Amino acid sequence: MQFEKDLKSEYKDLFLQARALLLSFEGIKEIKKERITTYSNEKGGICHMRTMPDGIDFGFLKGAKMNDEFKVLTGKGKAIRVLPQKGALNKKMVTHYIKQAIEINANK
Repeated sequence: MQFEKDLKSEYKDLFLQARALLLSFEGIKEIKKERITTYSNEKGGICHMRTMPDGIDFGFLKGAKMNDEFKVLTGKGKAIRVLPQKGALNKKMVTHYIKQAIEINANK
């Protein structure tokens, strides 16, 4: 399971901080899958998250619809945009994108 790999990563603390932030939003549920850990609410998927060689990545499932105010989202696909976090968790920035993802779900 990816979740167990994330807990063994050198970025375990960053992963756990990000996980706690995600789960602090009302109605967010965590689903541990073989290759990724996903987060959703009653309206659908919000994001997935995993450790990477240089930090953690949030993959926002409807990220292409997001306003990239901080100019940090990566990806050019039809739907997903990735928010990398290296070193310390930027709670203000991550919260901004999580709230947008929740709002996009609510308005679908």
